[in-house]
Amino acid sequence: MRQRTHSLFLPNAGEAAARSWGSIGRFVFAPASARPLAALRIGLASVLLMQAALIAPIAYELYGRSGIVQGQILDGAGASGFPRIGHLVNAFSRFGIGESAVIAGVGVLYVLSLAGLLFGWRTRLSAACAWLVHLTLMMTAERTNYGADQFANIFLFYLIFMPSGAALSLDRASGRAPPEPSATARLALRVVQLHLCLVYLSSGVEKALGRAWWDGDAMWRSLMLPEYRRFDFSWLARHAWIAVAAGWIVLLVEIGYPFFIWPRRTGRLWVAATVGLHVGIAVFMRLDVFGAIMSVFTIAAFGVKADPRPTPAPSAVARCAQRGEA
Repeated sequence: MRQRTHSLFLPNAGEAAARSWGSIGRFVFAPASARPLAALRIGLASVLLMQAALIAPIAYELYGRSGIVQGQILDGAGASGFPRIGHLVNAFSRFGIGESAVIAGVGVLYVLSLAGLLFGWRTRLSAACAWLVHLTLMMTAERTNYGADQFANIFLFYLIFMPSGAALSLDRASGRAPPEPSATARLALRVVQLHLCLVYLSSGVEKALGRAWWDGDAMWRSLMLPEYRRFDFSWLARHAWIAVAAGWIVLLVEIGYPFFIWPRRTGRLWVAATVGLHVGIAVFMRLDVFGAIMSVFTIAAFGVKADPRPTPAPSAVARCAQRGEA
């Protein structure tokens, strides 16, 4: 009797394991459209071009040796081993090219690489160039970096390897990128989605471990500190429950992100809630670039359909023609 029990149990266990492995394989490698990756590429490039336009008037103050941070302090302020504009200035000075020309050249190269990424021209090369120049700018003015710069650099690096040029791009129009859904596109999309889930979950849990987000203090500080304040929210002192409720909503959106953004019934709601959260950050805390970048990530990863479009059925005329040829 025991042998029969095992003979019945093992095939069932094997089938269950095979089904589980098949589900994992489909989740990770089922062919997908590159549209979400194209949305990520276009959205990120657009936001970074906007940021570049804002920074351009003060580029020499940020990256020049006679700017806000001067001379050797600027060259040695960050971690060693990373590219900086100071390295380029030293290299090009041998040819009589000055610092101003180097900074201008780096800026032009950055804008051109972002434009190539935006339009999907030589997409991987454009992404690699944009990532390297962005990293150089970050390392040169490291004291000015914050979350938006770090996330942008990470996702620019991802775009070097992702087939984001397979949709909505000049590469696709010219035939350099295949239009068919691919397992690589699905894998790249899963990397982005899981990365975002980990980011929001860890951020929410970290907030929840303290008291500030439970009693409204964090919301009060975010809205009233001089470096963030855009509007007068002093009236919150008379209605503390609003700050408390807002803090709880932030915790719910961030901690619930990896659990509620996947199901169809709650996915759209969580995309809208997350985008609303970042729009609020942009409007009320003057973190426009951060709010825009994080909104782009969630919309591209979970708001754009990745399932291949069904092939339309042939018309009656086409069917008749096929029969005639047969």
